[in-house]
Order: sequence, then structure tokens, then C-alpha cells
Amino acid sequence: MKGISAFTAAVLLGRATAAPPGPPARVVEPRAVPTVTISSGTVIGSSRLGTEAFNGIPFALPPVGPLRLKPPVKLNSSIGVFDGTGIAPACPQFLADSDSNSFLDQVIDLVGNSPLFQKALKVSEDCLTVNVIRPTGTKAGDKLPVLFWIFGGGFELGWTSMYDAGPLVANAVQMGKPYIFVAVNYRVGGFGFMPGKEILNDGAANLGLLDQRMGLEWVADNIAAFGGDPDKVTIWGESAGAISVFDQMALFDGNNKYKGKPLFRAGIMNSGSLVPADPVDCPKGQATYNAVVAKAGCAGAKDTLACLRALPYEKFLEAANSVPGILSYSSVALSYLPRPDGKVLTKSPDVLVQEGKYAAVPMIIGDQEDEGTLFSLFQSNTTSSDKLIVDYLSGLMFHSASREQLAGLVAKYPNWITEGSPFRTGIFNEIYPGFKRMAAILGDLVFTLSRRAFLERAVSTNPTVPAWSYLASYNYGTPILGTFHGSDILQVFYGILPNYASKSIQSFYANFVYNMDPNDSSGGTSSRGSKVAENWPRWTGQRRTLIQFYADRNEYLEDDFRSEAAQYISGIAGSLYV
Repeated sequence: MKGISAFTAAVLLGRATAAPPGPPARVVEPRAVPTVTISSGTVIGSSRLGTEAFNGIPFALPPVGPLRLKPPVKLNSSIGVFDGTGIAPACPQFLADSDSNSFLDQVIDLVGNSPLFQKALKVSEDCLTVNVIRPTGTKAGDKLPVLFWIFGGGFELGWTSMYDAGPLVANAVQMGKPYIFVAVNYRVGGFGFMPGKEILNDGAANLGLLDQRMGLEWVADNIAAFGGDPDKVTIWGESAGAISVFDQMALFDGNNKYKGKPLFRAGIMNSGSLVPADPVDCPKGQATYNAVVAKAGCAGAKDTLACLRALPYEKFLEAANSVPGILSYSSVALSYLPRPDGKVLTKSPDVLVQEGKYAAVPMIIGDQEDEGTLFSLFQSNTTSSDKLIVDYLSGLMFHSASREQLAGLVAKYPNWITEGSPFRTGIFNEIYPGFKRMAAILGDLVFTLSRRAFLERAVSTNPTVPAWSYLASYNYGTPILGTFHGSDILQVFYGILPNYASKSIQSFYANFVYNMDPNDSSGGTSSRGSKVAENWPRWTGQRRTLIQFYADRNEYLEDDFRSEAAQYISGIAGSLYV
């Protein structure tokens, strides 16, 4: 350091004696590195365009070795001076069935488990971290509201570094509604949602949900140091993240208190609500556990769970990923998902809603118009007859439903190209016989009509708690997929198309984060930028009006479409458990 300074000084001195002095140089002060001190140490962040990011902050002990397949253990030791400028590691991913004979599965598995991919994502079992993004200049005491993000991915894949919320936070500042964004990493696939009686007996069910909950507790303990208000947290998720939002409401029979205070006060659910599910030790769950144990070579062990915990990482990953994945023929018939365990989720989420055993908070919930298209790309041999569709639904998804019940369901969806999804596209987009029909059925069962059923139960149980609902149609006309599942990640989260839809939705959300009402633009630094031309009607037992988001406008839509199918699904709901 001294040598460099002396050399620089000599050069400058030489220039000064060789020529007359020029005008004084402009001194540019280096921008201070954002630093936040929390109870466990000091976090160093990075400055970006209008925001500051603190990535990969650990909130739990690494869930490795004997802590693999165990509930998270809070990190109480010092992190010292922590470098939060890098990329947060991703939890182990379940991208494809490693035992599948499908060419697509084999390619995805090969790429996903390649050293290059694993290194690029920094994939590690030591992955229980949070990312924090705040507006530049935010400081402790500012008490900005907090938006807590739970990523989706079918409970099988996803990681926080996929979602750079910098532009989202910057847009909120421009609207006069600055808030702090927090994203939580949680265990997915067999690492976070392993089923089976062995898991149940060990108290190791729904670990991914417990990871999310501990992330919320970290926010309660630490977000004030970043300038956030722990009393003003909105939880937000998409797909499995949206399902997780309701699961967080329903955890421990609705107890969302920590140190005597609620961990969140509102929720946003994009493309997901509740998933009626059989218990952790149900036959399908046990079959998944047994398959993993057999693949791992642990079938002969006295304690198969202890054997799984003792496996080398790569061997356990291969075993956990040897069952059907979401990007496959099985599609939304998930191998891994939250299931009732009698403690974390005491009952199936639909029952908990009915019994009022959930934290009833103001919520926004909605769907993409064509939720099912993405999940109907892999079933071309199932759709040439009603019988084959019933075979598919009975064999993979709804083991408790009778064939007669499922046949009645399928009959509610006419086998006409013009009626299927992507909706309102006439004779187009039928990539194989029955594709559009299958897309309509899967989209309604898992997302669109299940949302309506959830809202009916929620507003009946808690009529004074406000809810707003939507249908997104901003990608209408996209070939084959329409406004597909996940469109909102591009449109709303990233704002790839900064059109009317993305701007209005982000404004509605900012208002909601501030006031638990998308129509209330008060508060913040300005109400001007967060006012939206349209009013978003509440969804109530008497008024069921959706706001419908298009690329260039917003419209209103009565939530009564496909009513015959909705009524039929409601009538057999007790048999539609996964």
C-alpha cells in the first residue's frame, strides 16, 4: 500500500513540474458500503441502483448430518462480520425424476445435477438464509413496512436468488410507498417435505414450512435494524409460495404469534391457496418414503431415517429425486408437498379453514387465466377419451375419489376445442387431442376454482376480514400457453413488460403493504404515484367481483364462470385429497 502511494505521488509530482497546474480536480467521495448491525453480528451489503441488498444471511444452523430431515434449529451464535454481497446458496433442488426413462427428465436431471449448474447456484444443504433489499438510505428507525416473499416451484424447486426484487423496491420508492423486501430460502423436495410414518413419528414433517416460519421469526427479531417495522409484515408468495402463505396462516391451528406479537398482518397469494391433502403417513406418502429408502440402499437398515441422514449428500439427493417430479407426466400430482401431521398442520388446510383455525388476515388472492396449460404439456397419451383422463386423475392424483365421481367431473368439461384453455382462443392452440380440455381441468382443480372454494369458506368463517381477488389475462394471445401459470413472475415481480397491468398491480400491492387495502393510497412519502384509476371491489359472500388485469386496461368480471364444474367439485371435495 505504501509503495503504491509513493509511486502515485511521484507520477503526480512529475506531471505538476512538467506543466502548469490545471483546474482543481473534482473529488468523488466513495459511496459508503451499506452496513447493518444486528444482535448476531454485522452484515455488509451492496449498493445498487436505488437499493441496497444484503444476501444470504443465515437464520438457522446448517441442516446437515444429524440435522438433515430435522426441524430447523435457530442460529444463536455470532456471525461476526458477514459478507452479504454475494449470491445466497440454493437449497438442493428436485428438477426431475432421476430414475425416469423420459428423455426430457434425463436431460433436466443431467443438467440440474451437473457440477457447473450446482456451482452456479451454489447449491448446498447449508441454505437456510434470508435476503433483504431496502431503498438506498434506509436506516434503523425508519419503520418501513415489510414484504416477505416465499418463492414457488411445486415444493420441489426454487431459491431466493432467482428473484431480484431490486426493481420492485425501486418502483415502490417511485410510487411514494417505500418498503423493505425479504426473501426466505426453505428446504424443498425430499429435504423439506419428506412424507412417511417414520417422518411423522420423528416429528420431522413439513420442514420447509418450519423453515419459512423461522425466517419470519428472524424478521421479527432483526428487521428493525434494517429500517423495517416488524409489526407491518405482509407475506407474499406465488404457486407453492402462495400455498405456503395460507399454510403459514394455518400453522399450529392459526397461531402466528411470536413473543406475543403476530408475525404478519396480511397476505398475498398468487396462483395458489389451499391444497386438501392426506396425512404424512398416507399410502401415497409412505410409498414415496419407501421408494427413496430403497433407492438409497437403506431398506435393510434397522433405522431407515437414521440411514438417510447419514448418507453422503450426493447419494441422498439422488435417492430423494428418484420419485416423479413436477416437470413430468405426473405434473401437479406432487411427490412432495405439505401434509397434515397433527402438530405443524394439525389437519388438512381445507378443514382448518372450515373450522376457523387459521390466522384470518386481510388478503389478496388470484389466478392466471390459463393456470393449467403449463402442466398439461406432458400427458398427450391420456386425453383421447374420458376413460383415459379418469385413469390419469384416479391413478396419480385423487386416490380417495371413485371413478364415478371423477367421470362426473370430467363430463363437466365439454370435449370441444373452443371451450378449453387457453380460454377464448377458439380452435387454436390444441397441440395434441384433448390438450385444452386437460389444461382446463387441471387449472381449475388445482388453482382457479379451488381459489373460489377457498374464498367461499374463508368469507363464511370470517366475514369481517377483507379479501380481494383477481384474474390475470395480460398474456392473452400467447400461443399454446395463454396467460400461463407463472406469468405473474415476469409481469408483476420483474415487470418485464412495464405496461398498464404491471404498473397497476404493483400500485395495488404497495397500497396493500401499507394499509392492508389495495385501494387506500395514504401513507408513505406520497400518495400520488400509488393511486390507481380503478377501484378493486372486495370479494364477499354477496358480491363476487374479480378485477381482471389486461396488458392495457383493467376490467371487472363476476366470479361465476364454469359454475357447474365449480358446484360439482364442491360437492365431491371431500374425495379430492392428494
